[in-house]
Amino acid sequence: MSKVSYYTAEGLKKLKDELNQLRDVERPKASQAIAEARDKGDLSENAEYDAAKEAQGLLELKISKLEETLASARLIDESQLDISKVLVLSTVKLKNQGNGMEMKYTLVAESEADLKAGKISVSSPIGKGLLGKKVGDTAEINVPNGILKFEILGISRD
Repeated sequence: MSKVSYYTAEGLKKLKDELNQLRDVERPKASQAIAEARDKGDLSENAEYDAAKEAQGLLELKISKLEETLASARLIDESQLDISKVLVLSTVKLKNQGNGMEMKYTLVAESEADLKAGKISVSSPIGKGLLGKKVGDTAEINVPNGILKFEILGISRD
């Protein structure tokens, strides 16, 4: 049994697009590479054939994993989210009590995390520490450097 993962519509579409690309474009390319290598003669000494077969095996494994992920993926209905506390897809405005810096993060599924875009995973130490907190709460989060204290300034669904 695989674990259920929650995705935004954008994240789910990205997964489906990647799977379609692998199935519709990469899989035929891999088959073509094997056919071309097979045409070059003796398969027992054909490194190109071996490499093409290995690449096809890795591609099939990747396709299988994506299909498994999609089978257990659930779409999050953003309109039903409670903004009184921090949940998946909440955009949280924080103040680092150590240095006074303010920041804004959106908590997303692990596969959609992108720190440059301000998206952090709910399974990261900071994400886990923020879940369930309300405006005005202080989250104390254990990180490798020690304990960070963040004051929750606001929660929204941007």
